[in-house]
Amino acid sequence: MAYNLLKGKRGIIFGALDEKSMAWQIALKCHEEGATFTLSNAPIALRMGKINELASLCGNAEIIGADATSTTDLENVFTKSMEVLGGKIDFVLHSIGMSPNVRKSIPYTDTNYDNFLKTIDISALSFHKVLQSAMKLDALNEWASVVGLSYIAAQRTFPGYNDMADTKAILESIARSFGYHYGMHKKVRINTISQSPTPTTAGSGVSGFDAFFEYADKMSPLGNATAEECANYCLTLFSDLTRKITMQNLFHDGGFSFTGVSIPLVEQIIASKQS
Repeated sequence: MAYNLLKGKRGIIFGALDEKSMAWQIALKCHEEGATFTLSNAPIALRMGKINELASLCGNAEIIGADATSTTDLENVFTKSMEVLGGKIDFVLHSIGMSPNVRKSIPYTDTNYDNFLKTIDISALSFHKVLQSAMKLDALNEWASVVGLSYIAAQRTFPGYNDMADTKAILESIARSFGYHYGMHKKVRINTISQSPTPTTAGSGVSGFDAFFEYADKMSPLGNATAEECANYCLTLFSDLTRKITMQNLFHDGGFSFTGVSIPLVEQIIASKQS
């Protein structure tokens, strides 16, 4: 059911690859709620993914290729988006993350530092570069909303998450720091969403993901939040209903982040010992 929460709003969505992507689901919901927006991803992702299919589902949204580590490319995204959409931007989604160390199964304790720096540049500094590019071009309207997607490994230790854990901590810090400056400058809101483990293309590449997905689901009183549910939450942050929420890391995880012990898991352990 649509509520026209984003009617008349213009946006940019970074990071949609295929239907498993968080950004894909968020784009569909934004379109359903009346927004117009452009789609952006790295050139290699545009070739490998299904972004043209997504664009057609979203009113033939314009696709603008960009290396998110390049400020030149990012400034081009904002400039072209304002031209295509007919004005300044009201919302931005940052759903960008990649770790060469995770992809190559390099342990955290034997990390490749060149890879580590690439992880930070792609997955965290790109958030700063998006915000800095927008501010430089005065591309965002007052009360615009910027959301980055994060994960609880920024606060707690999840061994298989590798250097992405440190990187998400940086991402969340950027949201707080830039959130202050952009808020003072133009009342722009900047937040991160710490989402449940979600079977996306990127998430599924983390070691032991399937087992942890089940564990998190049993630990969470409401169960894991799905990609579609996360998209619905994003809509509220992009809307005018949340104008005074900024510089926050918002947990969207069915209660996992504040649950110490789950009875179903305890009962499962007891049953396994009795069998």
